[in-house]
Amino acid sequence: MRTTLLTFITIGAAISPLAMAADKESSAVDRLDASAEVLTDMMHAEDKGIPQDLLNRASCVVVVPNMKKGGFIWGAKYGRGFAMCRQKDGTGWTAPAGVRIEGGSFGLQIGGSESDVVLLVNGDKGMKHLVEDKFTIGANAGVAAGPVGRDASAQTDAALHAEILSYSRSRGVFAGLALEGATLRPDKDADRELYGRDVTNREILIDKGVKVPAGAEKLERALTVQSNRKG
Repeated sequence: MRTTLLTFITIGAAISPLAMAADKESSAVDRLDASAEVLTDMMHAEDKGIPQDLLNRASCVVVVPNMKKGGFIWGAKYGRGFAMCRQKDGTGWTAPAGVRIEGGSFGLQIGGSESDVVLLVNGDKGMKHLVEDKFTIGANAGVAAGPVGRDASAQTDAALHAEILSYSRSRGVFAGLALEGATLRPDKDADRELYGRDVTNREILIDKGVKVPAGAEKLERALTVQSNRKG
């Protein structure tokens, strides 16, 4: 089931166990492959998918596979994924830059779940948020639940004015996923693992001088294919 994202607040202490578990679960290349599958599946979800015209307009795309969610009463969330932005000439995409999303929500929640998250980032201002040390979604950058479905109109207030349009796919107990109020920051460990050296997300996404590594070819190819489809 795919749902749009609701409001939550950051709870650092509750995130730590999830973060530790997520760090041990998968390598950067595994997450890249999972991100490619998530993007493809969510673009082909027919009446519940991401509208093609919105992807075609996006300056950057962020994919976070298997975002963790769990807890009792206080629910924490933690996810690691990748951002890619359009090349300067508007065709093709940059190499992937690692990102982390952290946050939590309050409510009657028992158990845990995982959700896949896709963010469409619009405009230069939205793109620049991706290279900040940390920014809060909804506070430092406007976010809206993205319209879904093949026939969904992109000409909505949300699509026209939001810097970030958010989508999620839940596979576990909870159908909903909170995003506004989450923090997003570079994943320096993932970048170092992919590129074999210290490299900043600014070098990757803004300067666009970093080549796509072999392990990221599947995601780069998936994004290129999906963004070249007709609406």
